[in-house]
Amino acid sequence: MKIMILGADGYLGWPTSVDLSSKNHKLLLIDNFTKKNLLKEYNRQPLLSNKPLNTRIKFLNNKNVIFKNINCSNYIKFSNAFKAFKPDAVIHYAELPSAPYSMLGHMEGWKTIENNLKSTFNLINCIKNFNPNCHVIKLGTMGEYGTPNIDIEEGWLDVSHKQRKQKFLYPRQASSLYHTSKIMDTDLLWFYVRLYGLRVTDLMQGPVYGLKANDTINNEELYPEFTYDDLFGTVLNRFIVQAVAGIPLTVYGTGNQIRGYINLTDTVKCINIALKNPAKKGSLEIYNQFTEQFSVNELASKVKNALNKAGFNVTIKKIKNPRIESEKHYYNASNLKMKKRGLKPTLLTDEVIIDLAMFIKKHIKNINKKIIQPKASW
Repeated sequence: MKIMILGADGYLGWPTSVDLSSKNHKLLLIDNFTKKNLLKEYNRQPLLSNKPLNTRIKFLNNKNVIFKNINCSNYIKFSNAFKAFKPDAVIHYAELPSAPYSMLGHMEGWKTIENNLKSTFNLINCIKNFNPNCHVIKLGTMGEYGTPNIDIEEGWLDVSHKQRKQKFLYPRQASSLYHTSKIMDTDLLWFYVRLYGLRVTDLMQGPVYGLKANDTINNEELYPEFTYDDLFGTVLNRFIVQAVAGIPLTVYGTGNQIRGYINLTDTVKCINIALKNPAKKGSLEIYNQFTEQFSVNELASKVKNALNKAGFNVTIKKIKNPRIESEKHYYNASNLKMKKRGLKPTLLTDEVIIDLAMFIKKHIKNINKKIIQPKASW
C-alpha cells in the first residue's frame, strides 16, 4: 500500500512511520517541524531529542520510505506531492496537538486553529480533486466530546424526536481552542463525505503515554521525541518524569476528572486496524481510541504505588486547577469497535510504569523542573 503520513516527525507520526516501514508499505513522510520549532521557541526541551528525520530514516534501511519537508498549509506544494505520490491512504497527524498551547494567548490560539483547519482542508480537497478513492485516517481526540452526562458513543448518536428518528454526529463540547479546532475538522470531513462520497476514518484518541511503536523496538534512535512539559507533555508521561525527578505529582484541582488513556503501542495497532478496515465510500467511520478509563487521582495513585515498590519516593500534591473544566462528572465512553476488530490492549500495569520510569531515569540529567508547572490558565 502507498501511504502518506502527515506530521511524520511527531510523537505519534514517527512511531507510526517506523512500524509501517517494516510491513512492505511504500511511505511518503511529510513534516515541516512546526512542533520542533515551537519547543525551541518556548524553551520546552524534550527529555529525548532525536536526530534529524532524514538521519533516522536511514536507520530504517528501507528504500520505500521517502521524506519531503512540506507545510501542509501550503496547498500548491502539498497538492503537487499528493498528485505525484498517488497514495492509497493518508494518515493525518499534521496538527498542533496542545490544549494548553492553544490557550496561551491570541496568537497561539489562532495559530492552532489556522494550522489545523488548513491542513485538513487542503488534504480533503486534494482527495476530492485528484484521488476520491483515497482513504483518510485522521487523528481526532476524545476531548471533542467533553464530559456529557450521558454515555459517549463511538461518534454517532441515534436521536428520537416527535416520533421521528435520525442518526447524528455525537454532540461535541470542547474545553480549549485546540479541541475546538478538532471539532471543526470533524465537521469539515463529514461535509466532504456527505457531498462527495469520500472515505474517512476519524480516531477519537485519549491521552497517550509511552515510547515504543511496538514491543520489538529497543533502539533509542527509533524512539520519538519525548516531551513532559506543561504545554506539550501528556499527563501520564509528565507524572512519571516528576516521580523520577523527585517532584510531587501535580494533580490539577480535585483530581476527579476522568479520561480514557492509551499506550503509544496501541495507537500504532489502531492505525493498522484502520488501514485494514477502510471506511466505505461515502462513510465517516469513527472509533473511540482508548483502552482504559481513570480519574487523575487514580492515575497518580497507580504511578505512586508502582514506583514506590520500585524504590522511588513518590508523593502527590494537588494544585489549583489552571483550566476551566468539570472536576466532578459522569464519564462512560464506549470503545468496543477497535477490540471487535482485533485490538488487544496494552494495559497500564506496574511493569509498564516501571519500564518507562527506568528509561526516564537514564536521561534524568535532561529533566528541566522549571517547565513542568502549568503556565497557561483559562
